[in-house]
Amino acid sequence: MDKAQIPLPTFTILLLVVVSISLIHGSEGSIGVNYGTVANNLPPPTHVAHFLLESTIINRVRLFDADPKMIRAFAHTGIAVTVTVPNDQIPYLTKLNFAEQWLKNNIQPYTPATNIVRILVGNEILSTASKLLIASLVPAMQTLHTALVGASLDRRIQVSTPHSLGILSSSSPPSSGKFHQGYDIHVLKPLLSFLRATKSPFLINPYPFFGCSPETLDYALFRPNSGVFDENTKIVYTNMLDGQLDAVFSAMKLLGFDDVEIVIAETGWPSKGDSSQVGVDSQSAADYNMKLMRHVTSGNGTPLMPNRTFETYIFALFNEDLKQGPTCERNFGLFHPNMTPVYDVGILRSTARSSIPTSNPTPKVETPQRAPEGKRWCVPKTGADIEALQRNIDYVCGMGFNCEAIQEGGSCFLPNTVRAHAAYAMNVYYQAMGRHDYACDFIQTGAVTDLDPSYGKCKY
Repeated sequence: MDKAQIPLPTFTILLLVVVSISLIHGSEGSIGVNYGTVANNLPPPTHVAHFLLESTIINRVRLFDADPKMIRAFAHTGIAVTVTVPNDQIPYLTKLNFAEQWLKNNIQPYTPATNIVRILVGNEILSTASKLLIASLVPAMQTLHTALVGASLDRRIQVSTPHSLGILSSSSPPSSGKFHQGYDIHVLKPLLSFLRATKSPFLINPYPFFGCSPETLDYALFRPNSGVFDENTKIVYTNMLDGQLDAVFSAMKLLGFDDVEIVIAETGWPSKGDSSQVGVDSQSAADYNMKLMRHVTSGNGTPLMPNRTFETYIFALFNEDLKQGPTCERNFGLFHPNMTPVYDVGILRSTARSSIPTSNPTPKVETPQRAPEGKRWCVPKTGADIEALQRNIDYVCGMGFNCEAIQEGGSCFLPNTVRAHAAYAMNVYYQAMGRHDYACDFIQTGAVTDLDPSYGKCKY
């Protein structure tokens, strides 16, 4: 994300594991997450992929590179994956032979097992002020698309690139939105022509957090406020996100591209920050992200883009402890590295929500019947579908967890039933993931028990 977004004058309006609703207009309204890895304490990607699949309602993720381990982790999950070409590779990508080799190395070995749906060429390139990167951006996107056509992947995988709000020279009021002169005609117009021709979206990274002040905090957080008036359209805006999106839309319309879809590639709110920042607490973060999800999937759209939904990626999946900058930069995550929620944002499945901390947690009194820490197991629910249990076995064992005990000759092979084998495999995963309740969800086919399911030589 670009922290140095355009400074906002009073009441200025500027503007990645899916919650899908019926398509009203434009791209399908859905919620994904940005999966950043600038940390030294994150769980293995395979665990993350399974956690998103089994314990959350998210099924879209955006990766900030094309790390093979990350891409492989999402194989056979069905989760829609967006990968990124690093900024420094963009000039090389203008050569077809390099683009073809990049696909062969980074995409073709993993698709269709991994559901790769989009490749992003760099991130916020116009904000870098690098003449080489900016001049190479559109040619690189075009060449990469040509390589995708040659590999018969162009109908499966889109090509785009995300932008900060710094691409706007004017954003207040939203109806006056326009791109910076020079970039508008020489970069953004050919880029938008490419996106239109390939039916790909225009990606934007709006952060009301960076645009708000104490006076506009409620406006940024979707809370009740007096609104901001656009004197050109006579529209009163009730939240900053709508204003930022409409400013981008106005700039696109000025160039004749109001038919190109807009995707929110990054947006979020930190749960901690420095004393000089406003609204840096868990409640504010929960308010923003929950109301964001409700708003972009509602079908209401914005004042200038009514009756539509927006594919949206929340920043970020995890708190990342190695990120540079102010405290807030390390606290945008929905989850701690141990995969416990930072706050309740409504993306955990119902069986996983018992572990959500509140902003002011109260001590939890343990019941006498509860087993001591470490003495809990995960087993299939009574009446769980056999095919679902078999999928649980396939998933856990397919991810590399030790399933030797339920193979022929193993200590837990008998009784040779799907339910018995699933109990062992599901518990292996549950124990490895730290014995959190949500790690025993398995799409509502698992249950935590205090009764040791071990028998004979079969030890759980």
